[in-house]
Amino acid sequence: MAILRMLFSFLNNPRVIEKLAESRPIRRAAQIAAFAIVKAQIAGRGATATVLKSDTLRQVRREADGRIPRDVGDIGTRFRRVRETFVKEVKDGFRDAQGQIKK
Repeated sequence: MAILRMLFSFLNNPRVIEKLAESRPIRRAAQIAAFAIVKAQIAGRGATATVLKSDTLRQVRREADGRIPRDVGDIGTRFRRVRETFVKEVKDGFRDAQGQIKK
């Protein structure tokens, strides 16, 4: 209990925080964290661009443009077409990824 209270008062001291912020390990940890955040943002933008260019997304939008299917068979046909397009894109993506890994 006393150790917790001491640690709490120690970490709430502005001078101690300033000294810690100037230390090499803390600066390096901040650099690594910033690098990881930027890398994740770049990867997220790339994934978003890929999805927006996707034929599957375009096909889903086209199929769901406000029309209500007349029967269950129509839903099955639409779903099958979307599924086939999605599977084709996944296979293409795997092929592209394997090509990049080999390079």
